[in-house]
Amino acid sequence: MGQYDNKVAKQRLLLEAEEWAVGIKALHSHSLTSMWYETDESKEDIIKNGTVTDTEYNSGLITRERKGKPVCTFGVAKSGDDLIDAYCKASGQ
Repeated sequence: MGQYDNKVAKQRLLLEAEEWAVGIKALHSHSLTSMWYETDESKEDIIKNGTVTDTEYNSGLITRERKGKPVCTFGVAKSGDDLIDAYCKASGQ
């Protein structure tokens, strides 16, 4: 039975990481055009339409809303080994 211990431990870690990934890392309400993830299109949108709220998740995904309605997303949510690595780094494992 011991031959599966590593696989079971990795799956357990992945499940923990997936739960952690949906947690909010940062929340920004702003009208800045200098966020590190801005694109030319998103900068123009802020200049034209004003304040937004950006929610950064532990997974690496950033969602942008204006007045409670989704505007766009930035980045790609980590998965698999990349997600496990980020989780372990953040939790000090």
